[in-house]
Amino acid sequence: MDFKTTALGIELGSTRIKAVLIDKDHLPVAQGDFEWENRLENGIWTYPMDLVHKGIQECYKALKADVQAKFGVTLTEVGGIGISAMMHGYLPFDKDGKQLAEFRTWRNTITGEAAEKLTEILGFNIPQRWSIAHYYQAILNNESHVGDIDYLTTLAGYIHWRLTGLKVMGVGEASGMFPIDSTTNDYDQEMVSKFNALTGGDLLSILPKVLVAGDDAGTLTEEGAKFLDPDGDLVAGIPIAPCEGDAGTGMVATNSVRVYTGNVSAGTSDFAMVVVDHALGVHREIDMVTTPAGAPVAMVHCNNCTSDINAWVNLFDQFASLFGVEISKNDLYTKLFQVALKGDPDCGGLLSYNYFSGEGVTDLDEGRPLFARTPDCNFTLANFMRTHLLSALATLKIGMDILQDTESVRIDKLYGHGGFFKTPEVGQKMLSAAVNAPVSVMETAGEGGPYGMALLVSYMIQKEDGESLPDFLDNKVFAGAKSVSVMADDADVKGFADFLAKYKAALPMEKTATEVM
Repeated sequence: MDFKTTALGIELGSTRIKAVLIDKDHLPVAQGDFEWENRLENGIWTYPMDLVHKGIQECYKALKADVQAKFGVTLTEVGGIGISAMMHGYLPFDKDGKQLAEFRTWRNTITGEAAEKLTEILGFNIPQRWSIAHYYQAILNNESHVGDIDYLTTLAGYIHWRLTGLKVMGVGEASGMFPIDSTTNDYDQEMVSKFNALTGGDLLSILPKVLVAGDDAGTLTEEGAKFLDPDGDLVAGIPIAPCEGDAGTGMVATNSVRVYTGNVSAGTSDFAMVVVDHALGVHREIDMVTTPAGAPVAMVHCNNCTSDINAWVNLFDQFASLFGVEISKNDLYTKLFQVALKGDPDCGGLLSYNYFSGEGVTDLDEGRPLFARTPDCNFTLANFMRTHLLSALATLKIGMDILQDTESVRIDKLYGHGGFFKTPEVGQKMLSAAVNAPVSVMETAGEGGPYGMALLVSYMIQKEDGESLPDFLDNKVFAGAKSVSVMADDADVKGFADFLAKYKAALPMEKTATEVM
């Protein structure tokens, strides 16, 4: 194995930091990970920065151990590195590089006033989780640190800065900080001017420089190498790709960067990304972001997806333990997902809301996981599990209905990836029922975002002159890729629609729960 031809992608996800090393043929050869979880501290969802540092170092250490076990060598060099992370959020620093406020993640719904005002002034939907909404809310709150901000970035942008010393990021990640003009692949200058007029500041002076996929984003410095690999084995000078967000890497991992293609990432959160060919109206439920190459993308983002499912699976695990039965979590998830296929299409009178946190699409600033049923419901395990699977997708469907019905967005291919699709066919069939379209899952989908980031690194170091990212992925990465497609039947499509009607009608119950619990 010639490790100088490999590409390393590292992604800081919401529950796991994962590294994937791929060879020159784009096949995974080693990986490492580190599990972590966000914390709710003083009303703010956050990760302590010391845990960020520990997590990425432990993840890389696990990757090194995997390389040592498989190839009998100590990893010292790779062909290129790329960093990805959860998009959005707020990470401000002063001129000396001191962090000025806790890392405020995408999960926070504490910027409602700022998001509403910016959406009106810019004529562009600004979601609460976007960096610019957090920044403007801090201004509105008269937070003392605002005047000291020299650099505002995201988690991916911060790690890239630590590795290279450069304040840059990929256009897809930047599009979750501030609106992008896809004709220039840079921040929208007219909107920047409007924001500066609103605040009296110079926004561009504190934002990262925008790069596109394939651009030179610096090299690993001596300090960066020591940061990532405290053992000192990793050498400096390795090319670094523009950092990207988890939305963009998910698009790359599923070959969904060409117009009319889309993907749904479903894990702790879920979001749909569809590459569009025309401008859309302003919808609070729809974000306009970009692919890593800068093409416009309509995004439906939901803060909550599988957390409630995970909680119930843990409960069933505890139940089995009471009887001395040890079941692997993988088998438990598989059996419980599969039994959902036997449930009534509309879940038989059961209803659940999977809101661990607030949800912008349904106007909720907080969340309370909630399960309810009618006295005459068909209360079976199959319906119980199906209810939670449909609940995980219900908010996403509300946004997708706007794309498909109101904006007439064309979708030729829709790919699924993430933990929700790990059990064969089940998650696919539920999503297909939601969008009334075929859903495909690739063999590589389980690798997810870090694999997508590694592919962006490969594109940077392998691309030919004039070769676009869509062409590179189509012709050199996914030409022989295997995938499985599933289309829900008419009964399932109607059942999801009936479930959603009840879900939307009962939403005041969830709102009340946040007020009384």
